[in-house]
Amino acid sequence: MPVVSIIFIYLVVWWTVLFAILPIGVTSHWEAGRPVPGGGDPSSPIEPKLKRKFITTTWVSAIVTAIILAVLHFHLIPLPQMPGAG
Repeated sequence: MPVVSIIFIYLVVWWTVLFAILPIGVTSHWEAGRPVPGGGDPSSPIEPKLKRKFITTTWVSAIVTAIILAVLHFHLIPLPQMPGAG
């Protein structure tokens, strides 16, 4: 499989995993009963911990991408051939 395809698969998986991980462990101002600074939205997170979530997203995406590539390499799920593909 070409390297560019692997990179695109990884990027799609990374964004999907990011949106799955973002809400984990987040407490909003409303849930904590704290006032919102500056008149913001009560559902805004108190401490989003984005750096930790980006790191977690990166290694989880690497594992998921490796599983996808193994499935494709060993033909565990048969994929139809595209017309004109050599």
